[in-house]
Amino acid sequence: MASLNVGNLGEYLREQRRTAQLSLRQLADAAGVSNPYLSQIERGLRKPSAEVLQQVAKALRISAETLYVRAGILDEREREELETRAVILADPSINERQKQVLLQIYESFRKENGLDTEMKGADHITEDGTSPEV
Repeated sequence: MASLNVGNLGEYLREQRRTAQLSLRQLADAAGVSNPYLSQIERGLRKPSAEVLQQVAKALRISAETLYVRAGILDEREREELETRAVILADPSINERQKQVLLQIYESFRKENGLDTEMKGADHITEDGTSPEV
């Protein structure tokens, strides 16, 4: 797992907030956190929880996983794998069985290329987070 880099996270959050053209107060309100607390996060003085990062990501309309990587909660490779799986599971144009087959193929390619992860059973998770009978 990556080491904590709260300053880098704060700088990134400030940049994303400015890109979204939101004031600190607007983002704090949208994320459901206090204005002073968000300010401290942006200045690198506070380490936010994964829950707070998720709320901020939702308010900024960015990936929570990206913030987890910046905060050192998740490493880059894990984020990429999670996002790939999420995109497959969220695709409305394919049915559940097709999603599971696609995830199994994806996982077999990762194993073949030596990128097997410790996410045991993750190739059998449905869009609603449950494990179907295979």
